[in-house]
Amino acid sequence: MNTARHASERLMSWPSLIADRAHCGAELGLRTTTQEIVHFHGEHEADVHLTRAMIAKLRPALLGSTAVRLRAGSGWVTVRLDMQSDIDLLATLVSAALQASTATLPGGPDSAATDVCTRESRRVVAPRAVGRP
Repeated sequence: MNTARHASERLMSWPSLIADRAHCGAELGLRTTTQEIVHFHGEHEADVHLTRAMIAKLRPALLGSTAVRLRAGSGWVTVRLDMQSDIDLLATLVSAALQASTATLPGGPDSAATDVCTRESRRVVAPRAVGRP
């Protein structure tokens, strides 16, 4: 069973979310008119942009969930989607992310565009030579 597909279908019915390709290259992402909120990696994993402030607020609950992984310094959390209750948790976190996105300025330091997802943040980016694109 592809739980990510079930989760994405549920979330795509929300009027405030628009389907789009994710910044990190994931095939399916969902966004508001101003920023990315959630995207899916594979059949059983989603990244949600909660923002650092919302993660700080929800930290005790997030740490108590075996389905959630946090990454130090990131405003993104990863949700492992193994069962229906994980999809319910994802929906709750997306709701919190939508709430947080209204308080985040587009392009600001905690926006999804400048705060790379958990997959992207694992990559090591080689520095560019000066004067080269």
